[in-house]
Amino acid sequence: MANTYVGAIDQGTTGTRFMVFDHSGQVIANAYEKHEQIYPEPGWVEHDPVEIWENTQQVVLDALDDADLEAAQLDALGITNQRETTVVWDADSGKPVHNALVWQDRRTTDRVEELQAADKVESIREKTGLECDAYFSATKTEWILDNAEPLKLSSSRSQDLRDRARDGELLMGTIDSWLIYKLTGNHITDVSNASRTMLYNINDLEWDDELLAEFDVPEEMLPEVRPSSDEDLYGHTDYEGFLGAEVPVAGALGDQQAALFGQTCFDAGDAKNTYGTGSFYLMNTGNEAVESDHGLLTTIGFQLSGEPVQYALEGSIFVTGAAIEWLEDVDLINNAAQTAELARSVDSTDGVYIVPAFTGLGAPHWDGRARGTIVGMTRGTRKAHIVRATLEAIAYQTRDIAEAMEADSGVETTSLRVDGGAVKNNFLCQLQSDIIQTDIARPEVDETTALGSAYAAGLAVGYWDDIDELRSNWQVDREFSPEMETATADRMYSRWDDAVERSLDWAQEEEE
Repeated sequence: MANTYVGAIDQGTTGTRFMVFDHSGQVIANAYEKHEQIYPEPGWVEHDPVEIWENTQQVVLDALDDADLEAAQLDALGITNQRETTVVWDADSGKPVHNALVWQDRRTTDRVEELQAADKVESIREKTGLECDAYFSATKTEWILDNAEPLKLSSSRSQDLRDRARDGELLMGTIDSWLIYKLTGNHITDVSNASRTMLYNINDLEWDDELLAEFDVPEEMLPEVRPSSDEDLYGHTDYEGFLGAEVPVAGALGDQQAALFGQTCFDAGDAKNTYGTGSFYLMNTGNEAVESDHGLLTTIGFQLSGEPVQYALEGSIFVTGAAIEWLEDVDLINNAAQTAELARSVDSTDGVYIVPAFTGLGAPHWDGRARGTIVGMTRGTRKAHIVRATLEAIAYQTRDIAEAMEADSGVETTSLRVDGGAVKNNFLCQLQSDIIQTDIARPEVDETTALGSAYAAGLAVGYWDDIDELRSNWQVDREFSPEMETATADRMYSRWDDAVERSLDWAQEEEE
């Protein structure tokens, strides 16, 4: 055991990371590579799946090399991924027919509005637990099949992409499926990723015939759905491939479910919030799929081999860390670390509110036409006020979700486990604790997304015996308790709704 490890491929929105963990859940190796963000039109976001695969191979080799490890020392590989991002590729050549459409992509908003007008939203929610939104994979797959250039056949004539898909010549998947396919040659996804496609019935645990018909997505192109931690394995890497070893690929989780798993939120009522490009607040609801009346998603949390699925409530916030990147883009800061210093330099925002609805608003508002908004500025507004208002917006959006979560679940959150890049910012963690009036617990290993997928893969091959062993690995780095008066937090939060109201439905004219 001392000389073997578990590897995790963490394929995110902005880049790909490979991490190697030991038995105590500590990081042994780590490598990262960014990939290009492609914006063909306003509101459209694409990635090149080939670049992602090339980067994946590179970071795996770099991390092993840096730590002086052999691939044969990996007992298993787990995968975690940006969810909903959709790839369609040729089964024989392995070549994508189009760039991946990223979860942030809004090009199918018109199609979503058609479904809303046709009163199909409620039936979609009942089957999938999801809001009808361009965020998910169903309308993205439909768009690719309608709009990608047909591949030329050897006879030099084009054939309809859907015909090719029905014949099993084209495959569709989220990024986990794409990587599993490239690593093992098998077309597989896990239940957590399947539950984010808007094509999967989370109650019956199968692809839904009516939804496949609605979006004209042939079932032949869909991956086989397996547990998140799979003792039967998804496959092995090719001994003659880039790793030069047969390593079991045994676990996969969408990134937010992976963070839930990595934070050891194994029991009903356990909750975590991940601060990345967006923020994703998940609460484990056990074996019950809890329907939301407050704009949250019902989703599959994870499934272990031979066990029933565990469900979760989720609040998806599209822009949090990306708002800090925007501050850099417009030269208000030079790097993310500056935000705390600038925010501390003023006592308040002087009434300035920022709603970072750059790609619409997710939970609990679900408005694809909302846009970024700054309100309350005066001639005295300075850079520090804007920066502080951006950090406060992250905290307010999280409180929106926390209140909806309590209303839906009936469970009061006494402590929230947090992770992701932004939680390195102590000012933000304290602000978050103040605004939601709840204790915040930051773990020692904050790369919980990669850790969760490593745990899933390691459990499948017996590297870890059971989830109790994983619980004992979880250690607190620092806790934050509310220092602000409740009345002050409530007063600050009370004007947030007014600011949000001004951002809603803004993009109407520009898209007509």
